[in-house]
Amino acid sequence: MTAFSAAMLTLFANGDLAVDAIWTPVATGVPVDCRAVRRSPDQVAEFQGVRMHVSTDLFDVRQSQVPNPRPGDAFACGGDSFVIQSEPEADAERLIWTLDVRPA
Repeated sequence: MTAFSAAMLTLFANGDLAVDAIWTPVATGVPVDCRAVRRSPDQVAEFQGVRMHVSTDLFDVRQSQVPNPRPGDAFACGGDSFVIQSEPEADAERLIWTLDVRPA
């Protein structure tokens, strides 16, 4: 186990950072329990010379718990439901997926 993977396990076990979540792939429809770190950063979007602040919802999940997330899969946590809206992004170590979601 690398130092990064050990640190990742600690972070995802921390109740102040990570939450219990459920990933439901469209392909199987079988819910999978996982832990997720939720982030909601504002992003700046530009359209025809106008800059807008757009709120986003992102979830970081462990690839060992969510092995193959796809756009259209359902994701739920804390009573909120989401749909993965774009291809997941992997970290350099291929341990964490970042999921860009929208409200379901």
